[in-house]
Amino acid sequence: MSADRMSRTFLDTNILVYADDGSNLAKQRKALNLLKEHRTQRTGVVSLQVLQEYFVAVTRKLHLDAEIARNKVEIYARFDVAEPSVNDILAAIDLHRLHGLSFWDALMLRMAKQTGCRVLLSEDLQHGGMVDGVGIVNPFL
Repeated sequence: MSADRMSRTFLDTNILVYADDGSNLAKQRKALNLLKEHRTQRTGVVSLQVLQEYFVAVTRKLHLDAEIARNKVEIYARFDVAEPSVNDILAAIDLHRLHGLSFWDALMLRMAKQTGCRVLLSEDLQHGGMVDGVGIVNPFL
């Protein structure tokens, strides 16, 4: 899909984490390109959950300094940020029950749908799957 025809796309935590992870240069390059494209086109969406998970992952696993990680959270918060309501949490519980997803994956899918995203970019869910009208794409395949 060309950059000028991109639709709103939900970015899973692993996209943000790979942008900081120099241990796999191919994934890092892909993640950085995705972030740049979606920032430029104003099509990227994250959630409070993604921002929180990002901070924990990069400070624990990549040993990124907390101040640097905090600054990056501020930068990533320039994307549209989905903030779940109680109804979103209840709907995520239903998705969890119906589809056998982890609650956290179900909440991410719910927030993707609520923000008008047609696609969730994630390495953690089944590539090519569709849940509640949101397509799952693993951009690292």
